[in-house]
Amino acid sequence: MLKGFRDFIMRGNVVDLAVAVIIGAAFGAITASVTTDVITPAIAAVAGAPDFSSLVIHVPVLHQVPPPPNPLPANYVAPGEIHIGKLLNTLINFLLVAAAIYFAIVVPMNMIAKRMKKAEAPAAPTTKACPECLSDIPLAARRCAHCAQPVS
Repeated sequence: MLKGFRDFIMRGNVVDLAVAVIIGAAFGAITASVTTDVITPAIAAVAGAPDFSSLVIHVPVLHQVPPPPNPLPANYVAPGEIHIGKLLNTLINFLLVAAAIYFAIVVPMNMIAKRMKKAEAPAAPTTKACPECLSDIPLAARRCAHCAQPVS
């Protein structure tokens, strides 16, 4: 049983996946930093808000709200507040990651695949069409296997 597990772990696909997850986590941290430290302040400067992540929509509360806990936890959200700025930061982060993956991985891989496809010579045909019934038959056939007509 342990030998089978070792073989599974040592397979190239599992190792590649593990490396991809680790690199993806590190890349996610980089793009999150770029989002919060560079892009969000730039958008906030254009939009006029000093801190983009503090953008909040207040919704009227229609019921009695208990007093907030003391001291307030770091992730406390008051009733009736929608933190749209945090959502926008997350969306910008996602778009950065998606664009970086597309332009750094997908586009080059498609170009490589296109070059490899051009480099491959088309395979010589191994069949021909029967002139009588139009079915595919081997090139060396003298009679059609479908209609029994002689083929030249």
